[in-house]
Amino acid sequence: MESSDEKIQKLSEKANAIRISVIEMLLEAGSGHTAGPLGMADIFTVLYFHTLSHNPKKPDWPERDRLVLSNGHICPVLYATLAHAGYFPIAELKTLRKFGSRLQGHPHRDFLPFLETSSGPLAAGLSQAVGMALADKIDHGLTAERRVYCLLSDGELESGQTWEAAMLAGKEELHNLVAVIDRNNIQIDGYTEDVMPLESLSDKWRAWNWNVIEIDGHNLEEIADAFDKAKSFFGKPTVVIAHTIPGKGVKEFERDYRWHGKPPNQKEAEMALKELRTMGGKIRSEHE
Repeated sequence: MESSDEKIQKLSEKANAIRISVIEMLLEAGSGHTAGPLGMADIFTVLYFHTLSHNPKKPDWPERDRLVLSNGHICPVLYATLAHAGYFPIAELKTLRKFGSRLQGHPHRDFLPFLETSSGPLAAGLSQAVGMALADKIDHGLTAERRVYCLLSDGELESGQTWEAAMLAGKEELHNLVAVIDRNNIQIDGYTEDVMPLESLSDKWRAWNWNVIEIDGHNLEEIADAFDKAKSFFGKPTVVIAHTIPGKGVKEFERDYRWHGKPPNQKEAEMALKELRTMGGKIRSEHE
């Protein structure tokens, strides 16, 4: 049986590999978002390599968990994770945003049918996820085991539709719904607390009858534990507020909102890849 340390090592290595893929695909595309995808690599790694019930060989498996990416602009990390999980070849990542590619600048279900939704307009994802979770609860009641996971940016919480969905989920006590907020404190115009303050964020979600879990969005054990706890919680939907660092893994990008919506150039990508590959070596050596 694999030990906890061995599991964390594998997840750490996978998250680092996903970050490398994100930089490579953004460089090749010449456009796209950098900060969010790097910041959410740890969350996606835990979801696809620990938490989700899914099968890349049978992507339409009826009993699979559902994942809705509301903040579709961070799709490079979704694509990279799917490729590393075996849904399509890693080499295809280099086609990001190119004419005729399946990997659009925002996820498009017509091109990738194993996605649950198409996304782009912010704040729509939680409404979609609530609908899925509510349908499962109507069909199966408290025995509904399949989970619906919805990933949201903190910036999109400024849109009222998110709160309408949150109220409905709380009213319907959707235990099978887990929202994950990328609390990185940035958006395209600056820092969230300057543009439209969100705090006290946890109190807002509790007011709508949600179970609230706050975590370090880069601590793999905390992430896995939060999702495990959400699976055993009944009577309320769960929101995981993941405090993340935008641009995580590349010091020159971290916490700088200007990297929200731009890709690295050749020089910046070479610097980032060198830093990430060095980190990959450190991760391996620490566990040898």
